[in-house]
Amino acid sequence: MTGRITALFTAALAGALMALQGSLNSALGKLAGLWEATFLVQITGALLTIALLPLAGNGSLQKLWSAPWYTWLGGVLGVAIIFTVAASIPKVGVAAATTAIIVAQVLTACIIDHFGLFGLKPLPFTWWRWVGGAFLAVGGWFLLRQ
Repeated sequence: MTGRITALFTAALAGALMALQGSLNSALGKLAGLWEATFLVQITGALLTIALLPLAGNGSLQKLWSAPWYTWLGGVLGVAIIFTVAASIPKVGVAAATTAIIVAQVLTACIIDHFGLFGLKPLPFTWWRWVGGAFLAVGGWFLLRQ
């Protein structure tokens, strides 16, 4: 159970960092342009990863070449995510954009889980998940009310 709790706290930290990153990227995008901000975010992320790889890496760069082609789409999706988050926050605010992100993220995750896509273990979309999704949507609606 401790491992699961740690993983949930790690995921919660990721959520907080995503809201902070979206806000910073949005501010940079207003100043320099959305594509320019997206470029800077990708470059600085790549440089940090290059610096950390020798210290924290525990896999094999060589094995990347044998990965299925679709697993390489993460970088493309990263660019799309950074751009769309930075573009939406100035128009609707951090809370509204983050709420939309989370609802879409959870629904997409449920579909991926249900079908066991990308080699993951299938987790059926049970009625409990429907109830959780409904609560999430209702909570999002309350957050977005003026």
